[in-house]
Amino acid sequence: MRYPIVIAGGGTAGISTAARLLREHPSWRGQVAIIEPADKHYYQPLWTLVGAGAAPREATVRDEESLIPPGAVWIRDAVVAFHPERGEVELASGDTVAYDALVVALGIQMDWHKIKGLEGNIGRNGICSNYTYEYVQTTWSALQNFRGGNAVFTMPETPIKCGGAPQKIAYLADDYLRKKGVRHKAQIHYVTGTPTIFSVKKYADALMKVVERKQIQPHFKHRLIEVKADDKVAVFENLDTGQTMALEFDLLHVVPPMSAPDVIKRSALANEAGWVDVDKFTLQHVRFPNVFSLGDCSSLPTSKTGAAIRKQVPVLVNNLTAYLKDRPVEAEYHGYTSCPLVTGYGRLILAEFDYSHEPEETFPFDQGQERFSMYVLKKSFLPVLYWDGMLKGLM
Repeated sequence: MRYPIVIAGGGTAGISTAARLLREHPSWRGQVAIIEPADKHYYQPLWTLVGAGAAPREATVRDEESLIPPGAVWIRDAVVAFHPERGEVELASGDTVAYDALVVALGIQMDWHKIKGLEGNIGRNGICSNYTYEYVQTTWSALQNFRGGNAVFTMPETPIKCGGAPQKIAYLADDYLRKKGVRHKAQIHYVTGTPTIFSVKKYADALMKVVERKQIQPHFKHRLIEVKADDKVAVFENLDTGQTMALEFDLLHVVPPMSAPDVIKRSALANEAGWVDVDKFTLQHVRFPNVFSLGDCSSLPTSKTGAAIRKQVPVLVNNLTAYLKDRPVEAEYHGYTSCPLVTGYGRLILAEFDYSHEPEETFPFDQGQERFSMYVLKKSFLPVLYWDGMLKGLM
C-alpha cells in the first residue's frame, strides 16, 4: 500500500489533522490514510466529571467509524514499526504502508505495570482511576462507598495527559464528601511527583488557596511505587531523598506514570526521552523532513491536552502542505495549551498558557478565579465543540 499522506493514530490529533487536511484540500480525497486499530473513540476530558458522578460515561464514547473524515482511508490495523529511512510503516498484520509524508499521532502510553501490586486491583478495596473508560466508574463507586478515613489522590512525576486531572478529582471528592456529610471523617491527601501544585504561578497561587480552603494535605515530589491492595497501603518514594512513605487508604485514586508508546521509543523517530523528535515551533521532525508529529506522543514541551492539539493542528497542516508543495515550512506553534481546572461542582479555573508558562487567556476577565460559567463551558460546551467542531476540521 502507498498513500501520499499517512497518519499514524486515529485519536484526537489524528482525526483532527485528517479532517482539516481534507477540508483545505478536497482534491486529496483518497490520498490520506489513517492507521488506527480501535473501534471506539473517547472524549477523555469529561472522565473527571464521570468519576465524580456529574456526567454519564456513555456520553464520552462514539464509534471510530463515524468520525473518520469523508475522503480519508481507514486502515484498521496497528503500527508495529516505523522505517523513516525508507518512508514506510509496518503493521501488525504484516503489511507495510509507504508514504510521501507521515504524521505521527499515537498518543501516550499508560504504564500501569510500573506500580508494583496495582494491576488487577483497580475496582477493589477503594482503589480507582479516572484514566480509562473501563476504570472511570470505579471512582464514582469508591466515592459513594467511602465512609471515612484516608482518601489519597496521586500524580506521577512523568508527563501525563491532562496534567490537571489528578487534582481535579480530589477537589470534587472534597465537595462530594461534604454533601454526603462525611467530610469531617476524612483526611484528603494529594501526593504528586511535581514540585508545585501547577506549573504556572498565577494558577498555582489560586489552586493553593483551594487546597487550603478544602483542607487537603499536599505532598510534593513523591511518586507512587507500590500498592498493597489487601492491606490498603500505598507506598511512595521521595524523589529527592529516595526514602519511602507509606499511607494507609480507604480510597486511592491512581494516575499511572506515562511515556511515549513503545513503538516510538524503539524507532529512529524518538529523542532520548522516547518522544517523536520534532521542532517545537514547526512540528516537523528534526531529522526526517517528511515526518511531522503533534499531540501527546510528540516532544513538544507543553502540557498534553486536547486544547494544545487544537492549536497544533492548523500549524501542522500548513507546514505539511508547504512541504509537499516544496514551499518553506514557516507556520509556528508557540506552546498554547489549556487546562480547565475543576475545583468543585459548579466551579472551575480556566488555565491557558504558552511555552513560557505565561497566561494566554481567551476571556476578558481574570481566569485565575473560580467561576460557574467556566464550569458550564467545560461540562456542556467543550464536548460539542470537540465532536462537532474540532474532529470535523472546523477549529
